[in-house]
Amino acid sequence: MARVPVRNVPDRVSSLPLPADVARLTLAELYRNAVERAVLELARYERSDVEEITEQLSRLARLSLRATSKRASGTSGAKRNRDSLEFELDTIVPTHYVHVLRSALLAEVEHGGGAVDGAELACALGAMERANTEHTVGSHHDFVRHLASEDAVNAVVEIAHDMRSPLTSILFLVDTLQRGQTGPVTVAQERQLRLIYGAALGLNALACDVIDAVRGGQRLVDGRPVPFSVSEVMLAVCDTVRPISEEKRIPVTRVLPGSDGRLGYPAALSRVLLNLLSNALKYTPEGSVVVGCSEIDERRVTFWVQDTGEGIPPHVMAMLFDGFRPSSTGMRFSNAGLGLAICHSFLDAMGTELQVQSTQEAGTRFWFELDLPPA
Repeated sequence: MARVPVRNVPDRVSSLPLPADVARLTLAELYRNAVERAVLELARYERSDVEEITEQLSRLARLSLRATSKRASGTSGAKRNRDSLEFELDTIVPTHYVHVLRSALLAEVEHGGGAVDGAELACALGAMERANTEHTVGSHHDFVRHLASEDAVNAVVEIAHDMRSPLTSILFLVDTLQRGQTGPVTVAQERQLRLIYGAALGLNALACDVIDAVRGGQRLVDGRPVPFSVSEVMLAVCDTVRPISEEKRIPVTRVLPGSDGRLGYPAALSRVLLNLLSNALKYTPEGSVVVGCSEIDERRVTFWVQDTGEGIPPHVMAMLFDGFRPSSTGMRFSNAGLGLAICHSFLDAMGTELQVQSTQEAGTRFWFELDLPPA
């Protein structure tokens, strides 16, 4: 197997003082090679930066070498210092990292292990296996370990579900207070309620987006199309973002269609328009936002959301529909990117696609066409 040098791996692994015996040096060399091999394997499908992968694997290697060093010096395994272990592994190393490094080390031993003592190798492998177990003593570490497992997607969806229920209640209660149904509201209280509503709406939309990102766009586009009112859908979406519009003092203009009754998927359409309209308000510091619908012919209609915001930078355009975008510190989660990805998924399920046109310092226009036969 041709080796591709991984920067700093040898120094990181060999930074632990080692006895001068040949077997120990041979094991350290095998670990350096195994880290290189494991980094190449993990870098093919991990979102983490190569340097981060290298650092975590190197920690495992140093831990194993420390364990074999203590064994050689006669230190009992029962007397190992837990504080030094937690200092070495101050972040959770994903379980599959341990498995990949172990496989890489065994491959190195098989293809050129030299004079590695069997008991010494067993000690090193055992130290790696114990690393996550010993470091994840508390409930916090159990939670992080679960997120690093193969069930992470299900865990995230469950968290999103648990977030959505109380957020929906908050939105309902704030709307009730704003309408004065429990008594008069002062100007200051009304502004505070708008701020609470905007924050809760954003979190609720994020929770819904996470769930739909896992389930795909088919969830709200199942079964036959149903009759619905386009105007009612648009007015409901505008009413949902009204507190945000009022707080930012950005008017939302509505352009309703001439022909209202259609056959389609109103829930999916509502989610798309809500996402686009929320983004437009979020990225428009001043000016206005327009949401509209017009007929192309008897069956086809076009929807659009246009703002007078700052526009989308060219370098963001290429990754507009990505939920994770590169940054100076690695991959960064993008709420807007995830939301647009969900819009793209819903529209794809309805047989169309989202279009965008943006001009710096002038604004952005999103639009899409739908086949919505008259009801």
